[in-house]
Amino acid sequence: MSASILPPEGEHLTTGWEPDLPPGDTLLRQAVLVHASWPVAVARAAGRPGRSGAGWAGGWIGDRGALTNPVVLMQPLTRPERTLADIADLFPSHVPYALISAWPTPDLRPHGLGLVGHPPLMVRFPGPPPGRPGSAVEVREVHDADGLALAERVLVEGYPMPELEPLQPGDLLGPALLQADTRVWLAWLEGSPVAVAAAHSHGGITLVEYVATLPVARGRGAGAAVTWAATLADPEAPAVLIASDDGRPVYERMGYVALERWTVWLRPER
Repeated sequence: MSASILPPEGEHLTTGWEPDLPPGDTLLRQAVLVHASWPVAVARAAGRPGRSGAGWAGGWIGDRGALTNPVVLMQPLTRPERTLADIADLFPSHVPYALISAWPTPDLRPHGLGLVGHPPLMVRFPGPPPGRPGSAVEVREVHDADGLALAERVLVEGYPMPELEPLQPGDLLGPALLQADTRVWLAWLEGSPVAVAAAHSHGGITLVEYVATLPVARGRGAGAAVTWAATLADPEAPAVLIASDDGRPVYERMGYVALERWTVWLRPER
């Protein structure tokens, strides 16, 4: 290698994860930052603590539920003991949280976490919208606390998340959530809400979250209809989501492609 292409000694070479780097440096950076923004927004809307720093961001959204409290790493995990100790300052010892990493991590089982898996991060680039859903499906955007309460109920029953019962309005979707950067939709069939999806925008990209359909409505186009609404919340921006392996084909049919696999750990309820 020619010495002429080597940078001057001591010059900083960006890794792509410095806190002051623009969000749009890479698509992957945008995906990390929008995932990190989401739990903080949800927690604060519910009047709960949220924290965002250089290394990680998360929100204490609820006291129960394996996936209720996401914590998203914003840099590779190089000092697990220090980072997990910082996270423990946000969550009481009995409260679970899910640790999400865009990078492979050290084995965190000695620290009391269990490996959930390596789900695919998927992206859909801007493109033409789909045809209209079946005539029986009506998609309505949520604009008030009553609508959010319906959305919560569909989410808990459709995901399902029985550990969150009994559910009180505002436990997951606080009334302050509906801002310019966060929108929620419900799909209705025969006069009843049967599917939900949310979109959160940050750093020039849209995160599709909280997608759930009641069992009675599955296979009838309701879930796809609200997912399209969230995907196209900003039709000029890419949309990203973390899929399950079972759900991946559904999103692929919508034009999503898998970029890479992330890592998810869980600190369970105690």
